[in-house]
Amino acid sequence: MATTEIKHQPEVLEAVIIRFVGDSGDGMQLTGTQFSDTSAMFGNDIATFPNYPAEIRAPQGSLYGVSGFQVHIGSVEISTPGDEVDLLVAMNPAGLKTNLHAVKPGHTIIVDTDAFTKKNLEKAQYDSNPLEDGSLENYRVIEVTMTSLTKEALKDVEGLDNKSITRSKNMFALGMVYWMYDRSTDHTIAFFKNKFKTKPQLIEANTKVLNTGYYFAETLELIPNSYTVAPAKMESGTYRIIMGNTATAWGFLAASEKCGLDLFLGSYPITPASDILHELAKHKHFGVKTFQAEDEIAGITSAIGASFAGNLAITTTSGPGLALKGEALGLAMMIEMPLVVVNVQRGGPSTGLPTKTEQSDLLQTLYGRNGESPVIVLAASTPSNCFDFAYEAAKLTIEHMTPVVLLSDGYIANGSAPWKIKSVSDMPDINNNIIHKAKENWHPYDRNEKTLARDWAIPGTPGLEHRVGGLEKDRISGNVSYVPDNHEYMVNIRAEKIMRVQNSIPELTTAFSDEGDLLVIGWGGTYGSLYSTVKHIKEEGFNTIGFAHFNYINPLPKNTAEVLKRFKKIVVCELNNGQFAKVLKLNFNDFNILQFNKIQGLPFGNEELVQKFKQLVK
Repeated sequence: MATTEIKHQPEVLEAVIIRFVGDSGDGMQLTGTQFSDTSAMFGNDIATFPNYPAEIRAPQGSLYGVSGFQVHIGSVEISTPGDEVDLLVAMNPAGLKTNLHAVKPGHTIIVDTDAFTKKNLEKAQYDSNPLEDGSLENYRVIEVTMTSLTKEALKDVEGLDNKSITRSKNMFALGMVYWMYDRSTDHTIAFFKNKFKTKPQLIEANTKVLNTGYYFAETLELIPNSYTVAPAKMESGTYRIIMGNTATAWGFLAASEKCGLDLFLGSYPITPASDILHELAKHKHFGVKTFQAEDEIAGITSAIGASFAGNLAITTTSGPGLALKGEALGLAMMIEMPLVVVNVQRGGPSTGLPTKTEQSDLLQTLYGRNGESPVIVLAASTPSNCFDFAYEAAKLTIEHMTPVVLLSDGYIANGSAPWKIKSVSDMPDINNNIIHKAKENWHPYDRNEKTLARDWAIPGTPGLEHRVGGLEKDRISGNVSYVPDNHEYMVNIRAEKIMRVQNSIPELTTAFSDEGDLLVIGWGGTYGSLYSTVKHIKEEGFNTIGFAHFNYINPLPKNTAEVLKRFKKIVVCELNNGQFAKVLKLNFNDFNILQFNKIQGLPFGNEELVQKFKQLVK
């Protein structure tokens, strides 16, 4: 069935927010991803927010087993997945109960009524059926016997068991939403043909259910019309939609190609960082070597060994793994070798909230090692610029011969957004410190006068034999030294080397206002929420609010104090209990720095930020 010719005249919307929810086995992530990809192909600007349970297979129908995927599409600039949703697709009672609060009054809810059995209602802790008791009267509810209609559509398809038939109901829901928002099914059908090319019965089944849902929505009188969201005006170029973890992996691939060094990843799988390992493992043809280690310590120490041998070496983890890597990270700092540690933060402490977002590893990253152990710290801020900051992390670690920790978080790592494809030839040069033959009177700790980076002497190079290890070294010979003055000198020179990175990073800039009553400060993955909120209230006439976002955490940009002093009030917004605010207070104690914190495993909502900022400028 072709669905590309639309005869009706859809209502034009500027933006729309849709959330798909159901059991973790209902395919909500796939459904949301397909709608996102199709909208990206159409030319919309997009932001997504996958939200899934920590359990591998939570009990079916349970409240804590709900998996969701939210997508915000627009013909205008989209910076966040949004707050309140215009359409909620709930595949079961638990999905409805846990997400009803997010639906705008008067807007649409689609439910699979087949799932609203007595047993499922009890699992969702409903005392009565919300479809019958009037509790949904403030919403436009579209009741669909989705499971039954799916089974009816597939009754003549051979080679399918009952489980496969039932699992196809997510495509019925997707077909309905495609009609409602004037999307073609062509991209998703092409996806079926590629994914299931060895299983033609699954191609037939999913295509049939998708089209059945599409035409069901077209003929359903409860949906009076469809909507459309025009393509966004974006900088010309070739785009694709990309997840943050994928962008991180690709940034390292680009850096490897640019600097001419093989890429090595030593990693132990941990949520939500594992997708970087999965992605890089696909690219052996680019000379990538991936090693899935037996534990976090083996992951980082293998990377240190690869770096010593002349590779661009990285290791990936999340908060609990970073704690385990601490001693080895101190070793890499001590021997002054290039190494990138990617920490995709999640809710903590301990195991915490493995699939939820948080920014609570900042102080651990800065100070969580024994001794004086400074490292460069960067933070990506959007799914797409994970590419840029992975590349930047590789560039800084190679050029300055010291470890870099790149902070991401579950929100941007699993989220996706349009990304303009870049050419490696257009990326900044990466200049390594490798020496290929011995110089006269060479010493292991000869340093670049500008950066203080030491030479990178590859093992096996005649005349460049030297010792490395965790014991303190003599400032010239590199031999073990316990001389007090030498130790103090080496501690200070390693710290000064980090501070000189300020000369290689951009200065801090502000958006919306260069001076005024309030400066909103964020770092890392809070960028989209803060940027869109300040933009919104500026459009309401609040013209004295500025916004500054930090991607460079250690060292801080050297004009930071100059920016701070131009505003009467400063508020730092972060998904922790005030860790970056503490860093700023420690470095700039002349300023009254306020805090706005959230620690719920969720990103900031625009409305809560609007209320806070307006309160501060009254």
